[in-house]
Amino acid sequence: MLCQVYRSPRKEQMYLYVSKAEGLGRVPEALLGQFGEPEPIMLLNLDGSKKLARANADEVVAQIEERGYYLQMPPSPEELRRGA
Repeated sequence: MLCQVYRSPRKEQMYLYVSKAEGLGRVPEALLGQFGEPEPIMLLNLDGSKKLARANADEVVAQIEERGYYLQMPPSPEELRRGA
């Protein structure tokens, strides 16, 4: 799956992953309102061989197929302490 990744201008380290083919069409308006104007930062081919730093690629693809998006939240204070 070719995936477009967007960065939130409102919350550091918050990212939105969507299918490049579908775009933002299935992302709820309420989520986009909280996320802010999505800033495109990269395209990824999530074909099963790609490792992501803070997410499982299979889970990302599954959520995009099911819901139309995957939202990566900023790390929690505990994750930051562990160096995640």
